[in-house]
Amino acid sequence: MATSERRKGDRVTFERGYPAHMMGIDGTWRRECVMEDVSETGAKLTVEGSVEGLHLKEFFLLLSSTGLAYRRCELAWVNGDQIGVNFLKQGDKKKKAAGKRGAETAEA
Repeated sequence: MATSERRKGDRVTFERGYPAHMMGIDGTWRRECVMEDVSETGAKLTVEGSVEGLHLKEFFLLLSSTGLAYRRCELAWVNGDQIGVNFLKQGDKKKKAAGKRGAETAEA
């Protein structure tokens, strides 16, 4: 299955890429990256340097030098120096946690 077949939304592809930064939720690490394409739900990034050892379950994608434009992300896939990310909405984490608590309660 081609990557494009798994995509949910329309993508905008940048001819030369859009420079951005990835930053850990706690601010302890930061990497330069280039956003190759983007949709409402996620993006494809080319990462500068190694991502080995970084906490990529959840991180920020900084789209401006001042940090005022950003998206909270989770890792979807890795292919060499490229990664796919899903954008997290503000309530996503609460919903997931509530779903887990509900499942635990049902089992008890």
